[in-house]
Amino acid sequence: MDESIDPSDTLLCDENSKDLFFDEIDDDQRRSEPLIQLPDQNDDDFVSLLERESDYLPNHDYLDRLRCGDLDLSVRTEAFDWIFKAHSYYSFGPLSLCLAVNYLDRFYSARQLPRDKAWTVQLLAVACLSIAAKIEETSVPQSIELQVGDPKYVFEGKTIQRMELLVLDTLNWKMNAITPCSLLHYSLNKLSNPNKITDKFLFSTTKVVNRSMQIILDTIKGIEYLEYRPSEIAAAAALSVSAEIQAVDIKNATSSFIHLVQGRVLKCLEMIKKMSQNSRSGLGSGGVPQSPIGVLDARCFSFKTHESSSSLLGSCSNSSTMTTTTMTTTTTRETKRMKLDPTSTSDS
Repeated sequence: MDESIDPSDTLLCDENSKDLFFDEIDDDQRRSEPLIQLPDQNDDDFVSLLERESDYLPNHDYLDRLRCGDLDLSVRTEAFDWIFKAHSYYSFGPLSLCLAVNYLDRFYSARQLPRDKAWTVQLLAVACLSIAAKIEETSVPQSIELQVGDPKYVFEGKTIQRMELLVLDTLNWKMNAITPCSLLHYSLNKLSNPNKITDKFLFSTTKVVNRSMQIILDTIKGIEYLEYRPSEIAAAAALSVSAEIQAVDIKNATSSFIHLVQGRVLKCLEMIKKMSQNSRSGLGSGGVPQSPIGVLDARCFSFKTHESSSSLLGSCSNSSTMTTTTMTTTTTRETKRMKLDPTSTSDS
């Protein structure tokens, strides 16, 4: 693979997301909550997104393979927890997390990580979050600085970039994924009555949007959400928040989503309700083993696809032949963020 290719040169964006999440919505606070600008998405826009959302889904058998053990569920859990920890550390927006998890699931549904190389899980997580941050955030750290806390493995920048290229190649460079977060505003707009000023105010407040985002982020930690399309999850999250802040006939409100299968939206809503008790405690990640290790050479990195074994980054006969070097610098909690050029490219 051409080492001169730098994914960061082509994945820059000037969009910024700065959201805080709230577990409760108080009436008095809501009255003084400022409005936010919701995108003016009509039904035609939404239908266009629906037609493309299937292009950004994991392979159709992904959930079944996780459930039956063909794919190691602990790999996804570990990668998600690492992504969430680093995402929280840098206070990235919710869209970045949705994208990173989308990349993780799509990649893992297409390529199995070598079971004898535990370090590949962290490297995949770093690469997924790095790409997502470059797309969604205006201010991001260097990829090596995403390795926060006390990571078990510490990778060089060139190693992470090679992993990014493997992710990009595996996902066919389709990185502007349609996620529940990107469809949320449309769902909230559908539930508000355009003839009632109070409704427009209610569904446009920052807290309502952030609460809806939090429900989505709580949901994607598990694998049950994989049964549903992003549009169905966004609609269910909007319905859930709607029920929290005002009396609402759920079945009647669901009829607002004329382009979705209403039965599936209701089923997704039930899933969210069942998960709510667990999600109230937050999306905490597990402890990271404290074991400072040298950088792993990407040339010894190998994967196998669902159909056959392949390697885009080279391979080695056994793990003992890996080249290990020592980091001369370490990432600190005072990591300096790097301001990026606001030029961006997107997939069609």
